[in-house]
Amino acid sequence: MNEVNPLKLRASDKEDLGVISAILQDAVIAIDEMTFLKEESRFAFVANRFRWEDANRDKPLEGNIIYERVNCGICFDTVTAVRQNGLNQAKKAQIISLLSITVEEEFIDLAFSAGITVRLQVEKILCHMQDLDEPWPTQRRPSHPLGDE
Repeated sequence: MNEVNPLKLRASDKEDLGVISAILQDAVIAIDEMTFLKEESRFAFVANRFRWEDANRDKPLEGNIIYERVNCGICFDTVTAVRQNGLNQAKKAQIISLLSITVEEEFIDLAFSAGITVRLQVEKILCHMQDLDEPWPTQRRPSHPLGDE
């Protein structure tokens, strides 16, 4: 494997958050890894993300192309309220996949698989994302039938 520099990003506007959304597309998250820290005005979670920034570089290992995943921490600051739609709190061990992060006025919407949405009401956009450990190999690359040719 090649030496990898961990990502550490900050978003303070809609365009920045679009970059973080693209990087986190197809990240998998356990529901019990998401938390709203009301006293700190922070919503945070740990995600297992596919390393899209490195996905086009072939890394053969025993004749197979190897991709990578890495755990990363994500936090949104200035959060005043959190609402969810479709999330079953009884299924704490449920794993969901992040599809996109979008911004509309004072709301940030996290769209997940299975029709789940988490809406963050924020005073302003302030998001931090940081890789937490070393990447590990995977042979599985997420695919999107409508977008992949």
